[in-house]
Amino acid sequence: NYFDGKLSPQGKMPWIEYNHTRVSGTEFIIDFLEEKLGVNLNKHLGPHERAVSRAVTKMVEEHFYWTLAYCQWVENLHETRKMISMYGPFSDLLRWILCHLTKGIVKREMYGHGIGRFSEEEIYALMEKDMRSLAGLLGDKKYIMGPKLSTVDATVFGHLAQAMWTLPGTRPERLIKGELINLAMYCERIRRKFWPEWHHDDDNTLYESEESSETSKTYSPLQDFSFYSRTETFDEEGTENSISHTPDTDYTGHSLFDSDVDMDDQEQCK
Repeated sequence: NYFDGKLSPQGKMPWIEYNHTRVSGTEFIIDFLEEKLGVNLNKHLGPHERAVSRAVTKMVEEHFYWTLAYCQWVENLHETRKMISMYGPFSDLLRWILCHLTKGIVKREMYGHGIGRFSEEEIYALMEKDMRSLAGLLGDKKYIMGPKLSTVDATVFGHLAQAMWTLPGTRPERLIKGELINLAMYCERIRRKFWPEWHHDDDNTLYESEESSETSKTYSPLQDFSFYSRTETFDEEGTENSISHTPDTDYTGHSLFDSDVDMDDQEQCK
C-alpha cells in the first residue's frame, strides 16, 4: 500500500495496480480481482439479492458518502484536523492548510453533485434517511444480505465505520450509537472478525442507552449492551437445540461478536 496521494489516470481513488495492470473505481476493482483470483463473495446471492445489493451499494457510494464527507470536512473540520498526523515545526500550519483546502474541494464537489445545494439541515435529513434505510435492511440479520458476507458489506462497513470511529460527537455518531444500535453492532462484528488487532482491552467505545433520559444519560461499554440477533440466520452446522445462550450470544452459544470466526482463527488472535 502506498499513501502518497497519487490518483488514478481518471483522477480518482481508490485504484490498484496488479501485475502492471492499473484498475480504478471500487466496482471495477472488485470485478477485476474476482476474475483474476477466482473469488466471488456474491456467489450465494440470487438475482433479486444481487439487484438489491447493487442498489444499496450505489445509495451508499453515491449519496450517503457525500453526507459523511460534509460532516467530516465541513461541519466537523476542527475534529478532523486533530486526527491528521503530521510532524515537524510547521505541522499545525500544514494541517490547517490541508484541511481547509480539502474543505473547499469537498464543498465544490458536493455542489457539482447537487447535494451540496441543500442546507445543512437538509443534508443531515438525507443522511438520516440513508442510515435508517440501512438499519431497516439489516434488521437483526448478521450481515446486510443474510448470514453470509457479500461485497455490499464491504461498502456499507467502509462508510459506517466513519460514523462509528472518526466523527466524535456528531449527528451520525449519535445516531449509530444510539437509536440505530444494530448498525453499531454490525460494524463491531466486522471489525472484530477482520481486524482483531484493531480492538484493544482498554477500548472505551461508549454507546448511549436508549432508556436514558435527555437530562441524565448513561453510557455502557459495547460488551455490556447485550444486543443480539433475534433471527436464526446463522449458517453454522451441528448445533443442538439444547445449547443455552445469553442475550449477547447467537443460537449456537457463541459470542455474537465472533460467532463466524473459526476456533483456529481465535487461537491465532490470542
